[in-house]
Parts: sequence; C-alpha cells; structure tokens
Amino acid sequence: MFSSQAYSNGHHRQQGGSATSSEQQLGMSHRQRVRRGSRRSRDSRDTYVSGGSIRVSEQEQQPERPPFTDFDMAYFNSYAHVGIHEEMIKDRVRTETYRAAIMRHQNFIAGKVVMDVGCGTGILSIFCAQAGAKRVYAVDASEIAVQANEVVRANNLSDVVIVLHGRVEDVQIEEGVDVIISEWMGYMLLYESMLGSVITARDRWLKPGGLILPSNATLYMAPVTHNDRYRESIDFWRNVYGIDMSAMLPLAKQCAFEEPSVETIAGENVLTWPHVVKHVDCYSVTIQELQSVTTRYRFKSMMRAPLHGFAFWFDVEFNGPAISQTNRQPSALMADNQAEDGSQRKKRTNPNEALVLSTAPEDPQTHWQQTLIYFYDPIDLEQDQVIEGSATLSQSRENARFMNIRLEYASGQRSFVKECVMR
Repeated sequence: MFSSQAYSNGHHRQQGGSATSSEQQLGMSHRQRVRRGSRRSRDSRDTYVSGGSIRVSEQEQQPERPPFTDFDMAYFNSYAHVGIHEEMIKDRVRTETYRAAIMRHQNFIAGKVVMDVGCGTGILSIFCAQAGAKRVYAVDASEIAVQANEVVRANNLSDVVIVLHGRVEDVQIEEGVDVIISEWMGYMLLYESMLGSVITARDRWLKPGGLILPSNATLYMAPVTHNDRYRESIDFWRNVYGIDMSAMLPLAKQCAFEEPSVETIAGENVLTWPHVVKHVDCYSVTIQELQSVTTRYRFKSMMRAPLHGFAFWFDVEFNGPAISQTNRQPSALMADNQAEDGSQRKKRTNPNEALVLSTAPEDPQTHWQQTLIYFYDPIDLEQDQVIEGSATLSQSRENARFMNIRLEYASGQRSFVKECVMR
C-alpha cells in the first residue's frame, strides 16, 4: 500500500498484472502514470524486448481474447510506479519464500523453460535463471517491463531471460513451458483477478506434468473483535476536548467502515477457528469459477467479546506436480477437517512436503496484512454463541479487477447484511 496510515481502504499492488509472450505490443512510449487514465490506441504489431533490442513481427491469428479496457490500462499503469515493487521486494516473507520455493524445485527448473507471469522488476525471473533455467519468459504489461529488461541486462542474463512487454492474453511464443511462476495474489487472495492471467498462460503453454508455483491457495475468514480500532475511529468522537461531537458518529462509521480495510491484526483478535472460503488448485481452477465464490459458515465464539466484523487472509503452497495432484479434491479435504461448530479447518501442510506462504494473523507480517470488513455497530457475543451466514465474493461488473463482497450474518436471533466493494 502507498498510504502511510495505519489503516487503508484501497488498491493492492501486485506484480505487474498479466503479460505477453514472445511478441507483444509496445506501440506507445510513455503512458500516463495514474490509476484511471484514458485508453490509448495500440499498435497492431506485437514486440518483445531481448538483449536491449526490440523485435517486431506481425501478430499471428489468436483465439478470442478479453478486451483491453480503460480499467486495465489504469491497472497496468499503477504498476509502473517503483514504490509498489519496492514494497513487495522488501516483504522478506514473500520474496524469500519464493526464492526458497525456486531452489527447492530446482530439479524442475534447471535446463527447462519458465514463464514468469507479471514479472514486475524481474526478480523471480532472475531467481529462476540462477537456478539454471534454460530460458525464462518474463512477462508484464506494465511499463516496468522496460526497467526489468535493464535489470536483466545489468546482471548479464539477457541470453536466458527474455522480457516480454504486454498481456499474457495477447501474445504468442513458439514453445511450451515447463514451469509457470507468478506472484498473483491480491488482498483477500482474489482481489485484482490476476489469477486469470496465470490460468490463461497455463492453458496455452504449460506442458503436461509441468510445474506451477505456487501450486494451490486457500482463502480463510473468521469473526474478529477489535476494540482498539473501534475506539480510535468511532468512540473518539463522543468526547473531543470536552465537546460532545457524537453527531459525527454516523459519518465516522461510514468513512471508517464502509469499505474493506487492509490492516494488521493479532491472533488474539480472532474469536474462532477460521473457515475455508475457497481452495484454489492452480493446476485445475478455471476462470469461470473465480467470477463468483459463495460459502456458508457457522462459527462458535470461543470467548465473550464484541464482534466487530470479519477478517480474511490466505496462504499459498509451493508443491511439485505429484503432490498437487493429491490436493485436487478440496471438498474431500475439508470434509475430513470439519469442526463441530461447522467451520472448516485446513490442516497445515507438512513443511517437509511443501513451502507455505501465510498471511494469517499469527504468522509474520506481510505486505498483504489481513483484510477486515467491519460492521457499523458491534454485536455483543457470549462464549459459545453461534454466528452463521454466508459470504459471496464476486468480480465487479464495472471492473473485473474490483471485488463485490456480500456478507449475510446472524446471531442471537438478529440478522444482518453488509455489502461493500474492494476497489
């Protein structure tokens, strides 16, 4: 996040979005570096950058592709800012876990062809080259691809890493790939819809038995209590330097809690075991099933406390293809871990079998933090009191990279609905 505030409602920066392959569009030079900009016409030819030069060829006939919208332009422009990439690279949990995963799977990478979807500055592509990859297609639709190419050249890797400037959906390469790596995860895992570009790359180029890193992901939710947050944002207005400003409370609640909030909470804020909202197998997931995700939950509070809202977080695993095959039945996995209160508990993977990158409250902090959806008014809970309902996460019709969130929840014979948009 760019904001220096402790709490923020807003954009996630994620590695460069979708990208292209051996040929691509580099028609315009300097694009406007704003999140919402006007669409520009694009050159009818595709190009790629390699070794500091630009090759241009006529675009081959391709399958129907998703349109390139003004929202896509704004999204990719946002990744041209160095601050986004600095924050991600400085997230040591994120970056070192990816590097460890690459080295753990070096036998799949050495001498093989790799595609890095949304390469950003190219750091993961360079890690793969250092692990012995024969060739790495580093794909990014943002202008940061220009800098990535300079980074590759400065590290004398231009003969291995080919930087492709454009969308995965738009390009052709002349060979299949053995490995796809991508840091595609957004806030609440699915925000930004970048996983769709990884799926496109998988379906177009991944060879049978190929490796995808990360291999699977799981999104969790849990009810939370957070008195400090509510006190700082809301109760403050009840007495301001001895002045009754409680008339500000409705507006304060709207401004503080109308949208999802990305912030860090502690394990002690979580009232129950988490519920699995969605398990994603990157080898088999489809774009269609990500358009809308609905889950029903049933929690039982482990303590007496005010319920302020729900927290969402995720983890991803870096399994080899053989291990990932066993994870393709998430419903069976969750059935084995069904808790008495109805919540689903996913057992942690044995670290000897897979690396796990977790954004859970009890784990080391990452730049993803947790995503909180607060109620305007807390609900007082007793120990063992049940909270049940449903959660639906769907791509916005306005902009597929935005996420519509609908929470239905009931407790103590009272029912509520909270709707918001993560933009």
